[in-house]
Amino acid sequence: MSSTGKVIIGKKEAEFNLLLGTENEVCLDIGSLRKELNLTTFDDGLLSTATCVSKITYLNGEEGVLRYRGYPIEQLAENSSFLEVSFLLIYGELPTEEELKTFSNKITYHTMLHEDIRHLYANFPKSAHPMVILSSMIGTLSAFYGDSIDPLKEYDQEVSLLRLIAKAPTIAAYS
Repeated sequence: MSSTGKVIIGKKEAEFNLLLGTENEVCLDIGSLRKELNLTTFDDGLLSTATCVSKITYLNGEEGVLRYRGYPIEQLAENSSFLEVSFLLIYGELPTEEELKTFSNKITYHTMLHEDIRHLYANFPKSAHPMVILSSMIGTLSAFYGDSIDPLKEYDQEVSLLRLIAKAPTIAAYS
C-alpha cells in the first residue's frame, strides 16, 4: 500500500504513510510525528498501537484473535504439541512426521545442562523467587554456550533456539 493519510492539528498538518497490516487493516505510520508536528502520542495500554511488523504473530485483543503463522491459537492448542508449535514458529510451517522426529531428536540432544550451570543455583538466596532464578539462568546460557551467539548467522540462531527450547524445562525444574 503506497498511499498517505493527513493529520491536521490546529493549523499544522502533515502527511504520513499508510501501511497494510497482516489482516489488511490500515495503519498510520506516525514514526515522524514528533519531527513533523512536534507531537507524541498517548495510547494507554497500547490499545491502538501496532508495535512491529510480524510474519509470526497476529494479535487483536478486542476481538480475541491470536494467530501464529496464520493458525488460530485455539486450533494449535487443540491439535498440536508444544514441539510442533515451536517448529511452526521457527520454520514457518507445521512439521511433517519426519521433520517432527528430527526436530524432537535435536531438542533431546540439547536438554542436558552444562555441569557448571548447576552449581550456580546454590548461590541464589533461599528466598529468591523461582521466576527470577529462571530468567537469570536463561540469560546465563550464552556464557556457557558462546559458540552460537552471532544473531546474523542462521546456524547460530537455530542452535540457540534449540538449546533454549531444550534447556528451559530443566532450568525451570532446578529453579
